[in-house]
Parts: sequence; C-alpha cells; structure tokens
Amino acid sequence: MEADELLVLVAGGDQKAFEELYGLVSGPVYGLVRRVVRDPAQSEEVAQEVLLELWRSAAKFDPGRGSALSWILTLAHRRAVDRVRSARAAGEREQREALRANQPAFDHVAEEVEAGLEREWVRRCLERLTALQRQSVTLAYYEGYTYREVAERLSLPLGTVKTRMRDGLTQLRKCLGGVA
Repeated sequence: MEADELLVLVAGGDQKAFEELYGLVSGPVYGLVRRVVRDPAQSEEVAQEVLLELWRSAAKFDPGRGSALSWILTLAHRRAVDRVRSARAAGEREQREALRANQPAFDHVAEEVEAGLEREWVRRCLERLTALQRQSVTLAYYEGYTYREVAERLSLPLGTVKTRMRDGLTQLRKCLGGVA
C-alpha cells in the first residue's frame, strides 16, 4: 500500500496501517532530521516525535495539497528546524546569563576556536571536490535538500546525483582523515 492510502487509514485510527506507514517513512524521516539536526541522539528523538505527531494529526492530511510523503517530510523538517532553533536559543540564554554573572560561558573560547578550525578544515576539504560534487553535497548537507530535490534542482537524473554524492562524500571522508 502507498503512503497516501495508509495515511488515510491512520487518520481513521487503524493501528496496523500506522505500523506499515511507520516502516515506510521512518527511514526518510530520520534521514531528513539527521541532516538538519546533525546530532544522532537528538535526531532519533526528533524523528520519534514526528512519527508520534503523525499518528495524532493524520486527519489533518489533505491529499489534494500533495503526497503523504511530502506532508510527512514537511512535518519532519519543521520539527527538526524547531529543535535546532531551540538549542541555539538555549545556548544564547546561557551566554547571556554568564555575561550577567560577569563570567565567560564554560569553555566558550575553546569551543569557538575549535568550531572555527573544524569549519576551515571542512571548507578546505570541500574545495578539493569537483565543482559538480561540491554543488550536490552543498545542496544536500548545507541547504537540507533531499537527493531527489537536488536532482530536480540541478535537472539531473537521481542516479547521477547519488553517484556525485557518494564520490564527494568518499573524498571528504578521506580528506577529513576518516572521521567524517
């Protein structure tokens, strides 16, 4: 059964349909969330929240406005962005509190230096990719597009984008010393 049909059944409270839908969409949901949130543990948590929300709000799905998968991935993207914003806001609150207490945030300087070095390292490794690989990797990992969306945006077959991504990520992994 397709996601659209399953989602309609889930809206009616069909638990078996939800199990099938869960199996169908949990991978893409986690993948999208992981690209936005970055942290694996946080990503798992957000993905579970999205799937729980899916069960609770399946009746809000309108098949006339798009496919079930795009609706679900939109929910996932919104929830992931919310989590990133929330974490950023919490960090900013901690920094403000530390400034008010007239003391620097814990390891703030060390964290900033380390983050700057890591960004520079990744930037240099990205420069070593071919322009086509760099374009695909940048769209997927920095702008949050799925491989299919990258293919559509670049007017390329999905297989070509997947090959570019695989080759580009392999090169990045080598450049970053196998830690990526």
